Amino acid sequence: MAEQRTFNPLVQGSRPWGGTTGGAARETSGVSYQHLLVEHDGPVSTITLNRPEKRNALALDVMQELTAALREAGEGEATGVIIAANGPVFSAGHNFGDMAGASLHDARRLFEVCTEMMDTVQSIPQVVIARVHALATAAGCQLVATCDLAVAADSAGFALPGGKGGLFCHTPLVAVARNVGRKRALEMALTGDTIDAATAVEWGLINKAVPDDELEAVTADLLARATRGSVASKALGKRAFYAQVGMDQSAAYAYAMEVMANAALTADAQEGIAAFLGKRRPIFTERP
Repeated sequence: MAEQRTFNPLVQGSRPWGGTTGGAARETSGVSYQHLLVEHDGPVSTITLNRPEKRNALALDVMQELTAALREAGEGEATGVIIAANGPVFSAGHNFGDMAGASLHDARRLFEVCTEMMDTVQSIPQVVIARVHALATAAGCQLVATCDLAVAADSAGFALPGGKGGLFCHTPLVAVARNVGRKRALEMALTGDTIDAATAVEWGLINKAVPDDELEAVTADLLARATRGSVASKALGKRAFYAQVGMDQSAAYAYAMEVMANAALTADAQEGIAAFLGKRRPIFTERP
């Protein structure tokens, strides 16, 4: 049996990734989660929302667990993370029960925890991909938009339904607008209407829409292609992308130029250059 790793969700230290070898054993997480299933299989960690009776709503305790699971994966050996879900809905977004009668302090805390979870998706060094099999609404849609990559089944749908009710989707709109642009983001938020997976691809919310029975295979293939090469270089690239994407162009170029100049001196970069010039396969050894 594979060795179980322990994890303290209160500790956010960053330890070096360990290397993986062929035939790595599949193992469940060494941490006990109430609302998630977490599995580590060689280079891939899969975190599955597992509260189908509640439509995988992102209740406070669910978001805290998901943040902890992402941090566990971020400190582990995997090079890619899949976020998936069980049941008829990918995620229905925030749990209204957490907000009913809430004080301003409690409401603010709820959205702070949500923002921390979203930030964690983008701050861990691994490529994070959403595997969306069904409807993703409000904060569930926000989670998909926050992931580095996303693949959805043809039967999936996406919505910011607050526009139909009494609580506008303010925070989900932050992530969605950074994917689809202002007019389309406001159309989703103001109308509250659901868009299908094909439209989500056209608008840039997800990467691919595929037949339902091909969802797992296509997700795995995209993740495999997105994680090849130097994992240290990839981790730096992810971090730099999110740092510069909100800057104006001159600031973005200044930042990216400095990052790339320093990156060019790293061992993996020099190995890649030497391998290209020597017409051989590179051997990358660096870890974030």
